[in-house]
Amino acid sequence: MSALPQDGLPPVPAVTLRPATLVDHLKNVAIWTVSMTFFVPVATLMTLACATVGLDRSMPIQRFFAHWTVRLTGSSWRAVVHPDVDATRPCIFVHNHTNHFDFVLMHNATPHYKRGLELESHFRYPVYGWMMKTRGGIPVKPGVRGQTPEILAGMRDALQSGHAILAFPEGHRTLTGRLGPFRKGVFFLARDLALPIVPVTVTGAYDLMRKGSLVVRPGQELTVYVDAPIETQGLTDDEIPALLERVHAQMSTRIDDYWRSRGWPR
Repeated sequence: MSALPQDGLPPVPAVTLRPATLVDHLKNVAIWTVSMTFFVPVATLMTLACATVGLDRSMPIQRFFAHWTVRLTGSSWRAVVHPDVDATRPCIFVHNHTNHFDFVLMHNATPHYKRGLELESHFRYPVYGWMMKTRGGIPVKPGVRGQTPEILAGMRDALQSGHAILAFPEGHRTLTGRLGPFRKGVFFLARDLALPIVPVTVTGAYDLMRKGSLVVRPGQELTVYVDAPIETQGLTDDEIPALLERVHAQMSTRIDDYWRSRGWPR
C-alpha cells in the first residue's frame, strides 16, 4: 500500500494495489507474451519508417502501433477532447505521468504529431531508445543547469515542422495514483516559445499498471481528457507559478474525481 500523501487522505482504491493472484499472473504472462510479439516487429518497422519516409508520413503506422498497444492490454479506451484544441496549431501537451503506456494512451487523442521531452538516458535503451530518438524525441538531462538553449533548439525544430511537444511536468511516475508536484521548467519554455499549454489527464492508467510492478491488470476503462488550451504568451516570470497551479488544479481534479467515483476516500 502507498503511504499517506501529504494531504493526509488515504490511498486510492487502485486495482494494482491488491496482491496479484495466480490468475492475475497467468493473465499477465499471456498479455506480455502477445504484446512483445507485437511490439518488437511493429516498433522496428515504425522506427525504419520514421528514418526513411519521415515523421509525418509515418503517422499511419504510429497510430496503428498506439491503438493496438492499448488494445492488447485488454482495456477500453476513449478520448474526451475540448473543441478549442486546434489540430493545426502547435502546442505543449502537459500530461500526468503514470506508467510505461503514457505516450501510447494519449497518442491518438488528437491529430498532432507529438515529440516528447525525454530523459537523455532513455535514448540508450534497446529498441525503445532507438524508436524514441528516431521519431524526434527531445533529450533532457535531469538536474543539469544551463541546458535550456539546447532544449529550446530541439523544440523550435519540432515547431518548424508543425509538430506539438509532449511533456510530463511531474518528472517521474506517480507512486500514489494521484497527481504529484509539478516542475516549473516546461511552463517557462512554453512562455518563451509563446505556445499554449494543453492539459492532458489520463484516468484508469494506475489501475492498469503502476510504477514498481510489471503486472498488467486488464479490463480497465482508460479515459484521456484533453482540456482547453491555456495561452502563455506575454506572461511574466512572476505569473508562471499561477499558471502552474491552475494547470495542476485542473488535472488533479480530473484524477481525484475518478477515484471518488470508485468510492474514495473511505
